[in-house]
Amino acid sequence: MKTAVGDEKRFIRIITVLLAIVSILALFPMELLVVASFTDENELISKGYQVWPAKWSLEAYTYMIDQAATIVRSYLVTIGTTVVGTALSVLLTASLAYPMARKNFPFRNALSFFVYFTMLFNGGLVPQYIMWSTIFHIKDTYAALIFPNLLMTAFNIFLVRNYYTNSLPDALYEAAQLDGATEFQMFVKVVFPLSKPVVATIALFEALTYWNSWTNALYYVQDPKYFGIQNLLMRIMKNIEYLRTGTSEMAAEGQVASLPGNSIRMALAFIGLLPIVIIYPMLQKYFIKGVVVGAVKG
Repeated sequence: MKTAVGDEKRFIRIITVLLAIVSILALFPMELLVVASFTDENELISKGYQVWPAKWSLEAYTYMIDQAATIVRSYLVTIGTTVVGTALSVLLTASLAYPMARKNFPFRNALSFFVYFTMLFNGGLVPQYIMWSTIFHIKDTYAALIFPNLLMTAFNIFLVRNYYTNSLPDALYEAAQLDGATEFQMFVKVVFPLSKPVVATIALFEALTYWNSWTNALYYVQDPKYFGIQNLLMRIMKNIEYLRTGTSEMAAEGQVASLPGNSIRMALAFIGLLPIVIIYPMLQKYFIKGVVVGAVKG
């Protein structure tokens, strides 16, 4: 018995050390990102990324302060898009998964096949662009940042459906029906409140997708006021590269030699990641439970 206990403790120590090493390796790129944002531009170009650079600089953050109004507006666009898009996605995904999980729904297999079909085939980028721009007319609107390609995914729908099937017993539905509840009332008052783990999981998936999305704005948005933080980062980088090409008057006069292009990229990337880094630990316990239970085949 003592030997078994000792082996278990030894195994736990080994696993703890290994996980600590993996965690440090996972955090190392983040450390390089933060340090690079505070590194002098010339130092960054000549010596590359360093764990502890010889010369520190606040030029990137000074430049960002000068562009504060534009950056704040882009953050508000990204935050608004993420909140609204995530809420709509969770609501629609959970609603569509509900009839697929109900055994007494006569079209559940056909609906499941239709959703599964979208995982295998799609019309392609050109037909999608034509549909959204000429039929729905979403160009240069906030809808362009929310609807195309992001609102629902088949993977999330099946994840929620499997959670309903495996975690909510049939007796729960029968008890609600005996109390006179309709299908809508069962979903709103019984099923959805009991699905907190999987709801938190798909909410995190969708929030990350919306926060990091930049392709929708690239395809459907030309007005800068609709740019999110990711698209603003691309625009700033393109502007700096243009100024450095020597084709502009500023470049000819030598006014852009010290523009902190690389460190600005790192600073914006760090600030863009910060909200997700803060929010993820709060949802981690639901995320793990939702993925484990929802991934079981129903």
